[in-house]
Amino acid sequence: MERVSVVIPSFNVEKSLHEVVKRIPKNVFEIIIVDDGSTDNTGEVAKITGTKVVTHEVNYGKGRAMRTGIKEAKGDIIIFLDADLQHNPEDIDKLIGPIRNDGMDITIGSRLLGNISSMPVARKFSNKASSALIRLFFGVNIKDTQSGYRAVRKEFLEKMHLESERYNIETEILYYVGKLHMKVKEVPIETIYGDEKSHFTAIDVPKFIYLLFYLKFIKMRKK
Repeated sequence: MERVSVVIPSFNVEKSLHEVVKRIPKNVFEIIIVDDGSTDNTGEVAKITGTKVVTHEVNYGKGRAMRTGIKEAKGDIIIFLDADLQHNPEDIDKLIGPIRNDGMDITIGSRLLGNISSMPVARKFSNKASSALIRLFFGVNIKDTQSGYRAVRKEFLEKMHLESERYNIETEILYYVGKLHMKVKEVPIETIYGDEKSHFTAIDVPKFIYLLFYLKFIKMRKK
């Protein structure tokens, strides 16, 4: 049986982190919390969860935290799970299933395959725009390109030369999904929208397009 590592990038999530860990299925091999320079009590909460904790002295961003988690993980499949309870930890088994049973290389928890009536309009727009552009640039046909709830075979993550520091890492991974011809499947997940702000909105589209050009034409030349 392939072992599963859960990587939780964490920044100032003292109120939700303990519950996130508590709700993760018991059959996972390991849980790794990366405290990305939190200024609240996230570090102290992490230590009492009984999981492996890696600490960044300063806040680098989600991308760096994920990259640190990848280096530390010993599992064959790595789950990336946000620490703010926007995603249900119980959905981990949904993400693992297609990899273990159907030969997928990566699964993405899609908010767009379920009831999206509570999804903010700006997120619906950004998802449609980013999906069309990623399909055009990378040849990857998925609906929810901005979902960070993912499971990936570690053997493929080790082939990716990830360099993003912040949220761009999620798009960078999709670049490699196309480049490495990975088998990808979206699975429906439930998402809870609170007062948090999306990191990707309509005003970020020009920056997103620049990122796509960089990954497609500049990063590719470096390899």
